[in-house]
Amino acid sequence: MLAVVIAATAAYTAAGWSVWDAFYFVIITIYTVGYGETQPIHGFELRSITILTIILGCTGVIYLTGALVQAFTYAQIQQLVGTKKMKTQIDKMSGHVIICGYGRIGEALAEELAAGGIEFVIVDMDEARLNSAADRGFTTWVGDATSEDVLKEIGVERARALATVVPNDAVNVFITLTARSLNKDLEIIARGVLPNTKGKLLHAGASSVVEPTHIGAERIAQLILFPRTARLTDGTSRMRALAAGLHSLGLDVEVVAAGPETGLAGITIAEAEAQGHGTRFVVAINRRNGETLTRPDPATLIEPGDGVVMITRAGRSAPRQT
Repeated sequence: MLAVVIAATAAYTAAGWSVWDAFYFVIITIYTVGYGETQPIHGFELRSITILTIILGCTGVIYLTGALVQAFTYAQIQQLVGTKKMKTQIDKMSGHVIICGYGRIGEALAEELAAGGIEFVIVDMDEARLNSAADRGFTTWVGDATSEDVLKEIGVERARALATVVPNDAVNVFITLTARSLNKDLEIIARGVLPNTKGKLLHAGASSVVEPTHIGAERIAQLILFPRTARLTDGTSRMRALAAGLHSLGLDVEVVAAGPETGLAGITIAEAEAQGHGTRFVVAINRRNGETLTRPDPATLIEPGDGVVMITRAGRSAPRQT
């Protein structure tokens, strides 16, 4: 189109017209407005230029318009098909997990669930974030998770768990209230940003509250205190797969500091396991001097400050420091 406009304008200018008259006449001719001829068109040369301008210009406009309509229509069809495909996938889900919010924590959570082979759907109002999640193969849904209709669309009544990890405590409280009203048996894990929000989330119906800052501090302390045994609970794909396999059997892996608060210091491994009444099994000990004991003898004495790696029954945690 640009080439046609330039060439036609140059041709009329070469025939004696002013540049402005030539350009104006080319535009009204191409777009078939037809206000009238700015200069008389006589002779074979001017009429030939006009005929070519009409043919090439109108053809170009038709092609350009068709391309634009095709682009807009394709985008709309693609969006419609994508939405229906996602809805079909969600309708087939049962016992899945719902992730509300796809920020830093939501993204990390989705990766962990995907590594564990868990079905989940991500709901967020930010389409750009969801497009990024969809590109990674995650099931997504655009909407406000505080809305009952949106939660019903993504199968909250069939879900086994919901994680609300929006970086806004008020929104997390509202999502928790809404989800609990729709599914009384739903496991709801809520993110708490401020320390005083935990009680509000629990009162709203959350099964448990996670404080990322507190968990991060615990992990750093674990790496400082027990650098060797900490690798048994690190975030590598191999350990995630191991953790997922254990969890499928109803088991968890924990590293606990032996001290007066946990009641583990000064007793043998056999006695520590006996205290759990069959809910814990010691697999390794990291001594304060750096020595690591794997598959320790049941008669081994647990000393104060040792890091004790335990396999415990899910839901019946090993003793923790207060």
